[in-house]
Amino acid sequence: MDAEAQDNDGSTARDPAARRRHPLLFRVAQAKLRPRWRLSEITVTEEPEIRRAVRAAALGNAMEWFDYGIYAYLAVTLGDVFYSGASEGTRTILSLATFAVSFAVRPLGGAFFGPLGDRVGRKQVLALTMILMASATFSIGLIPSYDTIGLWAPLLLIIARLTQGFSTGGEYGGAATFIAEYAPDKRRGYYGSFLEMGTLAGYIGASGLVLVLTAGIGEDGMASWGWRIPFLIGGPLGAIGLYLRLRLEETPAFVKSEAGRATVAEVTGEAEPALGRKTEGGKAGGKQTPGELRRIMAGQRQTMLLCIALVAAYNVANYMLLTYMPTYLTEVLDWPRAEQLAVVIATMVAMISVVTLVGRANDRIGRKPLLMIGMVGFLVVSAPAYILVRQGAVLAVFGGMLLLGACLICLQGTMSATLPALFPTEVRYGSLAIGYNLSVAVFGGTTPAVIEGLVHVLDTPMAAAYYTMAFAVVGIVSVSLLTETAGLPLEGSPPAVATAAEAEEVVRTQRRNLL
Repeated sequence: MDAEAQDNDGSTARDPAARRRHPLLFRVAQAKLRPRWRLSEITVTEEPEIRRAVRAAALGNAMEWFDYGIYAYLAVTLGDVFYSGASEGTRTILSLATFAVSFAVRPLGGAFFGPLGDRVGRKQVLALTMILMASATFSIGLIPSYDTIGLWAPLLLIIARLTQGFSTGGEYGGAATFIAEYAPDKRRGYYGSFLEMGTLAGYIGASGLVLVLTAGIGEDGMASWGWRIPFLIGGPLGAIGLYLRLRLEETPAFVKSEAGRATVAEVTGEAEPALGRKTEGGKAGGKQTPGELRRIMAGQRQTMLLCIALVAAYNVANYMLLTYMPTYLTEVLDWPRAEQLAVVIATMVAMISVVTLVGRANDRIGRKPLLMIGMVGFLVVSAPAYILVRQGAVLAVFGGMLLLGACLICLQGTMSATLPALFPTEVRYGSLAIGYNLSVAVFGGTTPAVIEGLVHVLDTPMAAAYYTMAFAVVGIVSVSLLTETAGLPLEGSPPAVATAAEAEEVVRTQRRNLL
């Protein structure tokens, strides 16, 4: 057996290159050389505790996408309010560009909040991001229009959007990490799918509120003052999310990782406190330095690139359907707001009804098959779906959106369990936050504006389909390079199970593998 297969820390079992070169030795290494866990080291998480953690994380994600959804569904109206000095066609592009500008600072937010979450804990950072997000959303509802204060109106809007983007940089990576580290290994896909249920719930809440307000006060009322109401509601929603998050305990994986680092520091006589350890003053030890970021980027370079590619393919599809499609129905098909929102809501209700089923499925058959179905699906059905949508009839539009939604739900119900498992516990929050937000900034948040620009430049409404298909190819290649993690412990963490009986079975299985 060569050196790779003899690696006694089990890292060979996570090396895709070793898997390809020595498939048999890889299996031996995976079965025989993985770390041996004592019963006391295995994490047993109780069902009520898991549900509280999932609820708090998912609500924060719902809050994030409620905010983004409100802006997306009011993009045309907000263009008229904040960019009324521009021509009618330019207003929507400027409004979507303002939507995209918040994504420019998301990598900065990820680089700040991610390593901070690895150092002081997931819970505190998630509470901070919730405060910033809710405050920025609430402030948008208070900004005067362009007709009232001129250029100050779009400037203040951009500042608020930048604040949202910075705080969101620590939101998804932290929430996904939080759920992944609480969930039992065999049910990580199921519990992770609730994070994306929060995404869909946020979008449904945003679109539903806009639909009700439009029906109640009309388009003129929305343009005059009604658009402010959804943003003002974001403040109280954030307070509820903050309350739920502050009641949670830190994740078991983070606590055990910190305990292990503290033990190593004591044995080696480390002078500087390990990341996340408490000093005598009660504050977390260690300062965030450029060295931390370099360590993450250097040590996780290949995995980070894989994460960026996966997220790019996923987010282009996600923003195309859930964020750009309402604008497409308004701008290209000239649909009334009420009709386009009703179809979008119906599509998302269909998706949210099956998202946890997809989560259960990827726990049983693996993450890769579900991800591959979604990516191949977008490559195959994007063009036919848009051809259906272009027919303009309600049933045709709904059918096209359902085709796209069926592909997207395979990704949504699986991705939140896949991404956190790419990185080891000690740098999981930081690595995921940086990789995810770099990708979203460059590819995801720009999707509505890029597609809208391509539609005008290429003079074809099929530009959205072609753009999505191109990134589906990126997704197919990325999934093929992915290592399956369903049912396995998170790297750097002991096994996590739901009952003491399962923990005993893990120990018995280890003993059998040694024979």
